[in-house]
Amino acid sequence: MTVIETDSALQAQVEAARVRTLAWLRTMQAPGLPEGVARISAAHDPAEWPGVLLPGTYNALLCRHLLGDGPADPAPVLAWLLSHRRADGIFRVPGMRDAEVFKKPDPAETWRYIDWHVTNYTLGAIECLDPAEPPVLDFARPYLDRTTLLAWLAERDLRDPWQEGNNLVNLGSFLLLMRDSDAALHTLFAWHDRLQEPATGFWGVGQLSDDRALLHAFAGSMHNFHLWYATGRPLAHHERAADYALSRPTAIDSACIDVDLVDLLVHAHDRIDHRRAEIRDWLRRKLRSLLAFQSADGGFADEREGTRRQDGWVRGYAEPQGISNTFATWFRWIAIAMVADLLWPDWRAWRFRRMVGIGYRWRK
Repeated sequence: MTVIETDSALQAQVEAARVRTLAWLRTMQAPGLPEGVARISAAHDPAEWPGVLLPGTYNALLCRHLLGDGPADPAPVLAWLLSHRRADGIFRVPGMRDAEVFKKPDPAETWRYIDWHVTNYTLGAIECLDPAEPPVLDFARPYLDRTTLLAWLAERDLRDPWQEGNNLVNLGSFLLLMRDSDAALHTLFAWHDRLQEPATGFWGVGQLSDDRALLHAFAGSMHNFHLWYATGRPLAHHERAADYALSRPTAIDSACIDVDLVDLLVHAHDRIDHRRAEIRDWLRRKLRSLLAFQSADGGFADEREGTRRQDGWVRGYAEPQGISNTFATWFRWIAIAMVADLLWPDWRAWRFRRMVGIGYRWRK
């Protein structure tokens, strides 16, 4: 089989998978609500768990946008999303309560993590619907003050770099949306430069002596890398980071790990001259694994076994792993689309999100 035939066959598989996913996403439409408001999975009962419609919806909208689809009239679902916004600009999942959430022992840290994460992705969905809709970022403005930002950075716990990577990229995404954030961004980059591990290119404590710590350092650091991509800065030790990703198997892992690996390698291929042929071969094999993992209903699962929860809502909504959900479906399509975009840059106009965070694609 020639390379051209192989590419054609893979492209046909990607297109067939895209059609099946869009059909599945239509079945996630929440009854009685504007087009685009989505359940998070077939197991999600919106009457019992109405708050989960927010992550179900922003994941579904971002996935549909990536795949070249969207609501016929975006105004009603846009208004629905905006109805979740507080005066300071934070979007919060309705129904979450203090006693049900946990990310860190400090409740303020827990809520900050959850609120920033939900806000980042809700803003991403809003931008897909209406790029002209201005974000409200009053909640992030205190971090423009150098003393406030330095105090917050001093509290980052790099024993858990995966969690902190989300904190850092979410704050960075908000700063990048502000006109007067250059000084704050300079402080944020200086903090990163001081603590990056040259042997890996990652941030994290103990990563050189513990495989699990190294995996978590990679997963967290991939988020931080977006700040370099978005600002056009050269990323130190990018080669070492790519070496680690290439050492990982191309079999299916969680939706988070898989998209992180693909994201890192696609951007390394585009930004540095390092092992490009090996990167392309690894990504082609990963693409086959991702396509083979699509569920019969057209969506994608996160993992095969266990229980899946909304991040931080430890005593809230739960559903079994192994079923299609809008979170995993969007994440796995980001990975598929990034590989396809690298292998065949003129084949399809994928619509990646423009805000940094999962789903962001750097362009030259």
